Amino acid sequence: MHCLFCQHVDTRVIDSRASEDGATIRRRRECEACGERFSTLETIELKLPAVIKTDGRREAFETRKLRQSFDRALHKRPVPEEQVEAAVRAVVHQLRMTTEREVQSRRIGEFVIAELRKLDHIGFVRFASVYRSFQDVADFRNELDRLERETPDEGQLPLPGVGAEAEVFPPGQAGGKPRKR
Repeated sequence: MHCLFCQHVDTRVIDSRASEDGATIRRRRECEACGERFSTLETIELKLPAVIKTDGRREAFETRKLRQSFDRALHKRPVPEEQVEAAVRAVVHQLRMTTEREVQSRRIGEFVIAELRKLDHIGFVRFASVYRSFQDVADFRNELDRLERETPDEGQLPLPGVGAEAEVFPPGQAGGKPRKR
């Protein structure tokens, strides 16, 4: 590797450390000519499949867009950042395992829905409402009912207004507290 400072053609590695997730290696280098030190990051570069959009266009897969989808669905939800990152990595891993050169955007959406269902029910319903193009309240109700039937609560906050345990408050009260006028 060329030196960043004097452009000498050779540098030597004096220390290497793998990241916690094992995806990158940080190398500390020293130039043999000028003695300056600098760090480099080494990552594996795998080509992810191209995305075929619903209108037929093809785009390169962008992890940034995937992350934005998770962020929108989980906006103001109590989901730890580490879990969101793990879910994004899981979707990317599933894409790598397809071994296809192109993948339909709908399939990526199914991967995202599966991860959101594990992470947060509210985020799942938010994403599903856009992804599945809900047209009215009945579509939400049907999805919530299906979610309640298919998914046991695994430490998640309960879905509001679903099931027998849903509380009903008298008019003028929200959450059991009188409204201020």
